Amino acid sequence: MTAKTITEKILSEKSGRDVTAGAYVEAIVDSMVTHDVTGPLAIEVFEDVTDEKSELPTADDIVFTLDHHAPADGVEAANNHNILREFAAEYGTHQYEINDGICHQVMIEEGFVEPGQLVIGADSHSTTYGGLGAFGTGVGSTDLGTTFATGELWFRVPETIRFEVQGDLPDGVYAKDLILKFIGDVGFDGATYKTAEYAGSAIRELPIHQRLVLANMAIEMGGKAGIVEPDERVETFLEDQATLDVSVDPDLASDDDATYEATYTYEGSDLAPQVSKPSNPENAVDVDDVVGTGIDQVFVGTCTNGRYEDIRVVADVLAGEQVAPGTRLIVVPASKSVYEKCLETGVLETLVEAGATFQSAGCGACAGYHQGVLGDDDVCLATANRNFPGREGSMDSQVYLGSPATAGATALYGEITDPRDLETTRYGDHVSADVGVVR
Repeated sequence: MTAKTITEKILSEKSGRDVTAGAYVEAIVDSMVTHDVTGPLAIEVFEDVTDEKSELPTADDIVFTLDHHAPADGVEAANNHNILREFAAEYGTHQYEINDGICHQVMIEEGFVEPGQLVIGADSHSTTYGGLGAFGTGVGSTDLGTTFATGELWFRVPETIRFEVQGDLPDGVYAKDLILKFIGDVGFDGATYKTAEYAGSAIRELPIHQRLVLANMAIEMGGKAGIVEPDERVETFLEDQATLDVSVDPDLASDDDATYEATYTYEGSDLAPQVSKPSNPENAVDVDDVVGTGIDQVFVGTCTNGRYEDIRVVADVLAGEQVAPGTRLIVVPASKSVYEKCLETGVLETLVEAGATFQSAGCGACAGYHQGVLGDDDVCLATANRNFPGREGSMDSQVYLGSPATAGATALYGEITDPRDLETTRYGDHVSADVGVVR
């Protein structure tokens, strides 16, 4: 049998055919998700293709979330919420309310994603699911609506680009820094309709919340999917997070002699914290190149870096300190459960006492809808995935992208700051910082 990548193995399994990159397949979809922006159109398409009221055999595989305009910021948004609520009540799909969380975080927390599965969503960051070893990808509302009816969708099996990082990552360097580095090296369209596969000893050592970051931002280099080989860490994570008893198939790994379109190799110890300058994620530079840039707002959150461990990093940096005068810090957890953990552990209290605004879970600030929109000439450093012109508000604002550690250090000083200057020490899954050492 031909040697295969993880992507080729998953799409072979889901199509019932032995396929490699370039083949076209009709594949069975395990789970699908949409939200209050893309969901109404998917429902409209479903109703058009079925042409009459019918049962929905895929109902248990469909997830709705109200996360973009949540809470509703206008009548149109409120009406869209009601469209999803009414459809879910009628057909029995899974439906999550405002503040339950961002769709990708909900999918993971609630156990809708397992290694080796094929998961689609009417949201480009559905690539996130590759952090668990699934093939996750974004599709249009039209494709999603037809998949509601059929449970299947056609794909071209993508080629794979391998990003291999060996050795240990230095303190202050995280998955966000890795993915910004990768995007900077290949360009914003350098992996168009390819799978970005992340491998090497440094990747294997990453906790799951950081692997999800790598998969999430594959789309920022044009990727059809991003994927990390699943292992026992995934099994433990899913048991703890979603109470799933999952055993990873060792054959799911890419074969040693699999064919890659390209391979990029890195030595972990050579890497530095990265920041993407406005207004494209591909504008990634070492943080030293932009240290001292004045910042009006720091935004921590999104489906990329809105998990508890990310927010905890920022709280560790700011514990007993204050956000710099003239700087706003907006913190938005990725889900209600993340919010609750921040509350239970004192992270929320630490951040509020430091001067942060802590908000309910959602996508509003990231997409520039509400809950932290930027004005003309505002400069922001965000843990988000995109910094296009107008992405978070005014077309005349500027957004830099960085890790939670960089965000915390920047909020403390009001200018882009190298987190390594805080003498951070890595332990567990987050950073503790002695913020009193360097001034």
